[in-house]
Amino acid sequence: MNSGKKITLWIGLTLVALLFVLMAVSLFYVPYGANEMNIAGRLQAPGAAHWLGTDNFGRDILSRIMEGTQTAFSVGFFSVLIGLAGGFLLGAAAGYLGRWADELLMRAVDALMAFPGILLALILVTIFKPSLGQTIIAIGILFVPSFARVIRGGFLQTKEADFVKAARGMGAGHAALIFRHIVPHILSSVIVTASLCFSAAILVEAALSYLGLGVQPPDPSWGRMLNESQAYMSKAPWYALAPGLFITLTVLGFNLLGDGIRDLRDRRA
Repeated sequence: MNSGKKITLWIGLTLVALLFVLMAVSLFYVPYGANEMNIAGRLQAPGAAHWLGTDNFGRDILSRIMEGTQTAFSVGFFSVLIGLAGGFLLGAAAGYLGRWADELLMRAVDALMAFPGILLALILVTIFKPSLGQTIIAIGILFVPSFARVIRGGFLQTKEADFVKAARGMGAGHAALIFRHIVPHILSSVIVTASLCFSAAILVEAALSYLGLGVQPPDPSWGRMLNESQAYMSKAPWYALAPGLFITLTVLGFNLLGDGIRDLRDRRA
């Protein structure tokens, strides 16, 4: 791996690690209550008392940003987990069984991919009551095709490898072939996909919350904070800058991390 690719990996890893530490700290400590209002101190500029200023209700923006990391990481982790679970079932079955099963399952995946993702998420969260749980499920469904295609491709390539044929010839069962011999060899591809989907999940959640269809007030969400800051852009630009910056850094961090892991995997290959 050349120096440029190493820098990409380390920048992504550093950003993700810092955000994870911020999320972990917010579980035990925030400077103020995230929903603690102080109308007399509304729209205060960043200063010693409020490092990132206050919003239109006098709430501390830093505290809401910190608790917003919990929302972002929760949505990212659980939606990726749902997408991975569904994608593994479809992709592994299609790649391992092949023939008609591959054709049938992949046509279903193609149909799901052809449907605009954000529109599907909007439909799901509109049909049901908007909430964090519904947002996670909707985003998780969006990721099923991505994982399914990656896992299916890995299975198709690896199941014909000599070491898999040798294990099959020695009497290894289907479970052993899949989980002991095939899955470890496609794990790096799955990790890269998970990292990229994690950043996409944060963007989709922010978009849904911005439209009022994601996390509901007063719970903090970076997308919701952007929506609330619109009316105060000229008077309090820091109000929009803080959540926008954290969305950017989080998405950038996971994208760089995914790119770095992919480059490392390609070098080893």
